[in-house]
Amino acid sequence: MTSSETTQWDRLLKHVGVWEGSFTRLSTDGTVQEDMPTIIRLEGVDENRTMRQTNEYFSGQGEQPTTQRVIAYSSLGRNILFCEDGSFSLGSMQFSPLAEFGAEFGFVRGDRRLRLVQLFNPGENGSQFSHLTLIRERRQGTDAPERPPLTVASLLGEWQGEAVTYYPDWRSPDRSPTRLTLRQEGDRLYQQLTTPSFDLSTSATIEGNRLLFDEGPEPVQVLLLPDGGSCTTPLVIPRNRPFWFEAGWLVEPSLRLRLIRSYDAMGGWVSLTLVTERRGH
Repeated sequence: MTSSETTQWDRLLKHVGVWEGSFTRLSTDGTVQEDMPTIIRLEGVDENRTMRQTNEYFSGQGEQPTTQRVIAYSSLGRNILFCEDGSFSLGSMQFSPLAEFGAEFGFVRGDRRLRLVQLFNPGENGSQFSHLTLIRERRQGTDAPERPPLTVASLLGEWQGEAVTYYPDWRSPDRSPTRLTLRQEGDRLYQQLTTPSFDLSTSATIEGNRLLFDEGPEPVQVLLLPDGGSCTTPLVIPRNRPFWFEAGWLVEPSLRLRLIRSYDAMGGWVSLTLVTERRGH
């Protein structure tokens, strides 16, 4: 392995363990469609040079898995990037309006993991947000609690942090400070995002656990999810325009992680950005 490949592999090893949880399939408005208990085993073998992954899926009643899948791998594809803290994103390298498209986002913090899979299907008016799967897990043998469901109130205030942008060609990441301010007035949420390169103000309609940013050319939706999670997507992926989608995790009342997967106007995967931000008092 090259040094970059070794670094990526070492970050994967942060996930070694047995993870108990569930795969919860949600509709585009956050309605639960299916909830399936799971056990995911990630074992380093051959002195951690190979990863053996066993996925077990259970019905609601039985103690024996209804489905089991075992895979082993000793290298990582170029469609996945791991961040320093073990957060990662795996997904399509190239967007095509004629095929299913999507990505998985994953966070790990102590004895808990949160993962989110976002999928888009081709349609008459472009590739439309189809559904998402929320995966909440804790390390087997621990009692690490689930975070409370994310709410608008839990997001309000000023968040300051750092954005670290990683690239598929494994060049050195870029780092920049960020400031995000969120305030509510009635059924509107107002957001101001400031970085060294831009200052952006947007607003969204609050509809229960759904935020709809509807002022731009492509509406963007944020779903507030259980376990402090959030899912940010365009409702329709635009043709010949850059786009991005995001997963977030409120791991503490004043600490939030966000993963942003960005694509260029030709539909090529450009970067993965991890934002780690803290709310001021």
